[in-house]
Amino acid sequence: MKLSTTAAALALVATVSAVDSCCVETYGGLLLQTQFWDVNTGLEDEGQLLPANSWTIHGLWPDYCNGSYTQYCDLSRQYDPSPSPNTTTGTPSGTPVPPYNGSNIGTFLPPLGRYDLLAYMNKYWISQGSPNPDFWAHEFSKHATCFSTFDIPCYGPKYTPHEDVVDFFETVVKYFMRLPTWSWLASSNILPSNSTSYTLADMESALRQQYLATPYLGCSGPRYNETTAGANSTDGGRTVLTEVWYYFHAFGRPQDGRSVPVERSGSSSCATSKGAIRYYERANGSVAYH
Repeated sequence: MKLSTTAAALALVATVSAVDSCCVETYGGLLLQTQFWDVNTGLEDEGQLLPANSWTIHGLWPDYCNGSYTQYCDLSRQYDPSPSPNTTTGTPSGTPVPPYNGSNIGTFLPPLGRYDLLAYMNKYWISQGSPNPDFWAHEFSKHATCFSTFDIPCYGPKYTPHEDVVDFFETVVKYFMRLPTWSWLASSNILPSNSTSYTLADMESALRQQYLATPYLGCSGPRYNETTAGANSTDGGRTVLTEVWYYFHAFGRPQDGRSVPVERSGSSSCATSKGAIRYYERANGSVAYH
């Protein structure tokens, strides 16, 4: 049976106001699980080390389909000691985001019995240059508060203080565990090296074979045309691999884990020339081998 033109048109229309925002994410159409490749933490003397044979967690956040996003959406749940940016819009006209000066967000987990989650986060969700809980607080305050499904009213009358925080952290870890970037690259013989360089297309292909969509790879360091190898090149991409962003859509609540991979939004910041990318080994003394 063929739908009438009117019925067909109506079938394509979704009324956001009619959706239960506790059951379906409504802040953005894209979700991102993001990871870092750091070579040190800057706090090795304090025992803050990187995991062996694994990338580390950056975070999880919703984007609009045009790549823009909201941030610091609920200042009543602002636990970030150093908000960045320090306004809700990142501009002087935005609402100021006051620094948090209470107990660090890591202390919220033991009262809820989540010692296991805390231990995992201290192993795989590692900050660079600041204590881990400060980084977790930044990610929660800037991004978790901009998910409709983590809003406190969604937890009902039996809400336990900081239940939303634990729920968000658990969700971030769930997606991270599904996305073993180090192993996926290693399966294509792409391993950290201080002597071997790699090609962006090969790295993207290795991850696409496993994820079934192309993630965003981010690079820092010098531009390729600023290096000796890239002299006279028009390739201005960066040359040191530092991050990956996996894009996906979620069915229902993101915390339920029902997702489908989608292609990245935008192009990589990395150089595209053959052999232009360095995927460096971690520094001596920066890795925990246990």
